[in-house]
Amino acid sequence: MSRRVNPPKPPEEHPALGDALRTGPFDRALQLAIQSRGLSLERIHSRLAERGIPVSVASLSYWQRGISRPERPSSMLAVRALEEILDLAPDSLVTLIGPRRPRGRWLGHVPGSLTYQDVCQAHHGLGSLLDGIDNPVDGQLETLSHHESYLIGPRREELAARSRVVFRARCDGVDRYIAIHHNEEGVAPIDVTSDLCRIGRIRSDPARGLTAAELLFDRPLTSGETYVVEYAFTTTGGGPAATQYVRGFRFPTREYLLQIRFDEAAVPPRCYQTWQPNVETAAADLQELRIDNWNTVHLFEFESRAGVHGIRWEWN
Repeated sequence: MSRRVNPPKPPEEHPALGDALRTGPFDRALQLAIQSRGLSLERIHSRLAERGIPVSVASLSYWQRGISRPERPSSMLAVRALEEILDLAPDSLVTLIGPRRPRGRWLGHVPGSLTYQDVCQAHHGLGSLLDGIDNPVDGQLETLSHHESYLIGPRREELAARSRVVFRARCDGVDRYIAIHHNEEGVAPIDVTSDLCRIGRIRSDPARGLTAAELLFDRPLTSGETYVVEYAFTTTGGGPAATQYVRGFRFPTREYLLQIRFDEAAVPPRCYQTWQPNVETAAADLQELRIDNWNTVHLFEFESRAGVHGIRWEWN
């Protein structure tokens, strides 16, 4: 006796997939296509590997969440394979990616700019950190205003570095900023937070005290558009005594405010504003700064040139 066995029904297509494939964006179309086919990222990763196309599960996750997008030739090959795996028409995903995001080399030289080697003592380790973030947005953002506060704990240690920055896009399409923190004593932050944007990839080099964090805007900017971000690097405290805080600017900056906030149990007797045109040049004391009744000291600069700006202090 035989019986007829009906073949399993294919997964139903998500009702919004057709519109997403026509209008984008790429990440939403990819996410809906994956949901419609009922495939896990691990399974897609395996199918790509069977075709000799290595793409990590993390990269697939970033693509469908809009944290990053495929741009390299090897990544574009993976997208064409995804179209086959997900039963999509040829080029349906590729056409949604659009042109490559503008890069620093494409933008050309920004007048008065410096290199990472000029403004970061630990620049030897910084390159590998930025290589782990596809789009370092080099030169795409002009800093109109950077206000930051640096907190010193009761044992003279670093507690947090907090920034509020106003950017203006130099070109269309920039959608992120890379925040870099360097602790010369090798104390790595335990947390990176942001109130006005999403945290993307974080790369760190504990031996050098380096951390790079990707801050994702809510949309790509148009040329001339301004955007505000707030972010903080926080430590557990208990590290070595801090004696200075500096900010390396690779590009001229319209306005810079740095405020050091000391715990009442750890207030130094003397503070100085410092300046270096580059890290190979010894820091110069520009002026002595006065600590106010709230145990804070600050510097404010307008039309700052590229270089290393900061405050140092002396303990008893």
